[in-house]
Amino acid sequence: MSADIQLETELQEMIIEACNLDEPPQEVDVDAFLIGPESPLGLDSLDAVEIVVAVERKYRVRIGGQETGRDVLRSLRSVADFIRQNSPA
Repeated sequence: MSADIQLETELQEMIIEACNLDEPPQEVDVDAFLIGPESPLGLDSLDAVEIVVAVERKYRVRIGGQETGRDVLRSLRSVADFIRQNSPA
C-alpha cells in the first residue's frame, strides 16, 4: 500500500471513530464533502472539532483558524494533503 493510500485509509478510520459513525471506512469517499449539508456522512461543526483535535494530535499539525479549518476539512483528500504538506519530517 502506498503512503498516500495508507494515510487516507488511516484518516477514514480516524474520522469514523472520532465521530462515532457506523459506516465502514471504505465507504468514506475521499473526495466527498466532510462537513455540512453536502456531507454524505451527515457531519456537522461539532464533528469538525472532533476531527481537527484527532488530526492535530495524531499527525502533530496545527489547523489554524476557522477559515483554514473550513478549507482543510473540505474533503478527506484535502485533510490528507494538508497533513502531507504540514507534518514535521
